[in-house]
Amino acid sequence: MRSALFTAAVVAALATTAAAQPSATEVKSVSALAFGPDGVLFVGDPVGAAVHAIPTGDTKADGAAAVDIERVDAKIAAVLGTTEKDVRIADFKVNPASGNVYVAVTRGSGAGTPAVVRITRAGKVEPVSLKAAKATSVTLPNPAAATGKGGASVIITSMAFVDGKLVVAGLSNEAFASTLRVIPFPFKDADKGAGIEIFHGAHGKIETHAPIRTFVPYKVNGEDTIMAAYTCTPLVRVPMADLKAGTKVKGTTIAELGNGNSPLDMIVYTKGGKDFLLVANSSPKRGVMKIPAEGFGSAAAITAPVPRAVDTAGIGYTQVAELNGVLHLDKLDNDRALLLVRNGDGADLKTVPLP
Repeated sequence: MRSALFTAAVVAALATTAAAQPSATEVKSVSALAFGPDGVLFVGDPVGAAVHAIPTGDTKADGAAAVDIERVDAKIAAVLGTTEKDVRIADFKVNPASGNVYVAVTRGSGAGTPAVVRITRAGKVEPVSLKAAKATSVTLPNPAAATGKGGASVIITSMAFVDGKLVVAGLSNEAFASTLRVIPFPFKDADKGAGIEIFHGAHGKIETHAPIRTFVPYKVNGEDTIMAAYTCTPLVRVPMADLKAGTKVKGTTIAELGNGNSPLDMIVYTKGGKDFLLVANSSPKRGVMKIPAEGFGSAAAITAPVPRAVDTAGIGYTQVAELNGVLHLDKLDNDRALLLVRNGDGADLKTVPLP
């Protein structure tokens, strides 16, 4: 009897443990990427309304060589057994554990076929398995409808790993559709996230449905903060401490960076003892912006409409004239940035000094 009870207890414990450790689900699409500890790659899957954590095992430094590859999409296509025109690059991230570069790729039109490739510091392009044995997944419980404006792509727009938690930006089906989710890792489950409200000076109104296009975590006055950018182009400060499930959070707009533009990617870096935000934009008029971070905590909130003739307000920026056609960017190391740069109907990877 005692043996039977013991066996039952063990089975129950194993079932509980299994329930607490999500397994991997099928990767249906790829969008934003982020890295966690020990080379864990987080892959945003907006079609599947999920995030997948893939242990790459890539934790050994792979040298300090620059990464410069012309027509990188053609080289990726060759590895995937397709043509350059059949490849779309959604994002890339440098693995801080090794320095190797991971690229999210879609083959074909529409949702297409998802893939991730690794580019070593020696320039070798190789596929990454999306079915790693120890991969885990977490499903977002309340994603926006994939048939809405922007399609599935707005369900997951940007991600970053902060102090044991994955922060995921995108749209939900809540009344405040613009959402930031804070998901502990290792994964158990994801809650409904916090709805984000901002005042958009260029539009002259409060917005709750516009998605965050890109963000970075940054300490403002010693507090973990999300610095987020939206289309047309408000820069917004959101304290991470406010991001509790089911809450409505009011972000503070500290800059309006110009109409007719969508921010594509951003990084934060230190140069000459000062911190800067580097933002790549869709509009050639805006190019790549270098924004000093020292005023992030003291900047006054923008709460009144910004006339189109005025165009910008709040914290200013310097346009980095020598950087053009930048689609994505990440820090390669403390002194250099890695850029994905438009080249005709393709793209190049280029290493440049941080400006």
